[in-house]
Amino acid sequence: MTKTVTVIPGDGIGPEVTREALETVDALGLDLRFDLLDHVNADTYLRTGVSLSDEDFGRVKASDAVLFGAIGDPRVKTSDYGRGVLLRLRFELDLFVNHRPATLLHEDLSPLRDARAGAIDCVIVRENTEGLYADIGGVLRENTEHETAVDADVSTYMGVSRVMEYAYSIARRGVCMVDKSNAVRHGGKIWQRVFKKAASRNPIIRSTHLYVDTAAMKLISDPSQFDVIVTNNSYGDILSDLAAVLAGGLGNAGSANINPVTGFGLYEPVHGSAPDIAGRGIGNPFGAILSYALMLENFGWTAEASALRRAVGTAISERRVTADLGGSLGTKEVGEAVRSALSAR
Repeated sequence: MTKTVTVIPGDGIGPEVTREALETVDALGLDLRFDLLDHVNADTYLRTGVSLSDEDFGRVKASDAVLFGAIGDPRVKTSDYGRGVLLRLRFELDLFVNHRPATLLHEDLSPLRDARAGAIDCVIVRENTEGLYADIGGVLRENTEHETAVDADVSTYMGVSRVMEYAYSIARRGVCMVDKSNAVRHGGKIWQRVFKKAASRNPIIRSTHLYVDTAAMKLISDPSQFDVIVTNNSYGDILSDLAAVLAGGLGNAGSANINPVTGFGLYEPVHGSAPDIAGRGIGNPFGAILSYALMLENFGWTAEASALRRAVGTAISERRVTADLGGSLGTKEVGEAVRSALSAR
């Protein structure tokens, strides 16, 4: 059955890395149809004031998944644009899981000197629709010396329960729940209660708990101890970027924003739009390619997803990489290296 995938290349290096990732996925010969929304970008927002039109949102909703490039442009001075595209998709499609794998693809890529860094192979599961990013709050006496800003950190029993259930469903060895319940008491009580219930239902999975500051330290000192980390929106945002750097850099990091109930997902590299190198053809396409591997896996094409990951690993081992990984190739040449490795399988 044909899968329809909406493609939003976005801004900066987004279109460049998306192009290479799409060509790479296309080389697999799968039954996919792509619906390109290349007008959803900062140029359109600056011209019309619209981030994502209702018509375009309808096209996304009618598809089976979204492949996303990057969002962000230095000409846009408000957060309304990014929130109107990416956060609208996350919230209105209820993509309550942010799934961020961190796997070291080659031992030379990790900044850690300890040999244990070679065992980095974990997933950060981040609650994606609540927390500090729910936009609950406001400002009093704006633009005065008495200005007061309030942002509320929102945790619901349902929201925490469903992301906890997902974390345990993908665990191979253990789940580490990360919070700051010793200081953030009210939401912390929900996370603690849900975690203890989930742990009791999954006795064969090793269940541990860390405060977020301790978790950050342990990720650096010995990342091999982690299998699945589950946490809230803001802590997950920070820890997943840290884990990505330990596993070789943001340029290699892919992510999936998914609703495990509906099966819908939005897949994106996490490196951002990188406006300083946009248009120069030197952006790293690995993050986009590995994000699309997550999509194939969720569609049930696990062999093809594994083939993509192996092909990326081959390109890295052969040093056919962009400058951020110590190479000299451009985006297109790196995409060709991955496709060459695919064809040789």
